[in-house]
Amino acid sequence: MELATSKTKVLGAHINKAMTKIAIVDSRANIVAISSYKTSDYPEIDGYIDKFCDVVTELLTEYNCFEEIHALGISCSNANFKTECIENPNNLPWQGVVPIANLLRDRLGMAVAVGNNCHAASLAEAHYGGAHGTKDFIYINIGYGLGGYMFVRGKEHYGANGFAGEIGHTCVQQGGRKCECGLNGCLETYVSIKGVLKTAKELMQESDKPSLMRGIDDLTADQIIEFCEQGDELAIETMRRTGEILGKGLATFATMFDPEQVVVGGILTKAGHWLFDSARESYDKYVYRNIKGRASLVISTMTDGEREIIGASALAWQVKTYSLFV
Repeated sequence: MELATSKTKVLGAHINKAMTKIAIVDSRANIVAISSYKTSDYPEIDGYIDKFCDVVTELLTEYNCFEEIHALGISCSNANFKTECIENPNNLPWQGVVPIANLLRDRLGMAVAVGNNCHAASLAEAHYGGAHGTKDFIYINIGYGLGGYMFVRGKEHYGANGFAGEIGHTCVQQGGRKCECGLNGCLETYVSIKGVLKTAKELMQESDKPSLMRGIDDLTADQIIEFCEQGDELAIETMRRTGEILGKGLATFATMFDPEQVVVGGILTKAGHWLFDSARESYDKYVYRNIKGRASLVISTMTDGEREIIGASALAWQVKTYSLFV
C-alpha cells in the first residue's frame, strides 16, 4: 500500500465472540507484536474498553513505539466503517449501537478506523492474499456467523448505509431456522459453526444410524470434520448438506455482482473437500448461466485471525493520523 505519512506502524485489532487480538503491524503488513484476551470476560462495554486500552498501552510501552503509530484499525462483526460504530451485534456480548471508535479515540488519543470483519478480511485478501490483482471479487467468511463483502472496480463497496454484503442474513429457507438477527431461514443459520452443529443434531434425530457424533455433550465443528475423515456417514452428510446450501448462497451473490473471483475464508474452511465438493456442485447448478465458469471459487490461504488483523491494519492506513503523544 502507498502511504502518505511519516509514521511506520499501525495497530490492528480483531474482535470476535471468543477473543480480542491487538497487534502492532508495520507498513509491509508484518505483525511485530500481538496480545490477546477473552472478549467474553467483559460483558459490559466500559470494562471492555478499559481492558482494550490497557493492552494497547502495554504493547506500545514494551516496544517503545508510541510515536511511530499512525492509527488503530478494528475488525469486528457488525462494525460500520461509515458510522464508526458496532451496530446491533449478533455474536458479541454488547447490545445496541456501540460508538467504539469514539470511545477508543478519546481514551487512546489516536485516530481509529473500524470495519466489519469481512470488510477487513477482504482488504487483506485484496492487498496480500488470493484476490491480489483482482478488481471485482466477493469475499465470504464462514465462522461463528456468515458474512460477505465486495470489491467493485478495485474499491470497497460500502453500500448506502455501510452494510453491503450481509449475505448471511438473506433467506434461503422460508419458515426456516430462527436467526439471532430476528429473521427466519437466514443463510447464516445453516452455513456457520452453529449451523453445522444444528444440522448434525437434526440428522441424528432423523436417523438411527450409528455415528461417532452421538453421545458427545459439547460437539464441535472440528470433531465433525475429524469424524468425516474417519468415514462417519452422518458427519459426512452434515458437511454435504452445509456445502449444498453454501453453494446456493454463493451462486446468488455471484449472479448479483458478476465477480472475477469468490474468495472464501473463515474457520469452517478447514472442512476442505467435505464442505466444498458439494458447494462447488451446488454453485454450478444455481449460478446464472452467463456467469458459470467465469468466476473462480478460491479458498483463502491466509491464516484466520491474522487475516483480519492485517485487514484492520489496512483500515488504519486509510484514516488521517492525529495523536496526543507528539
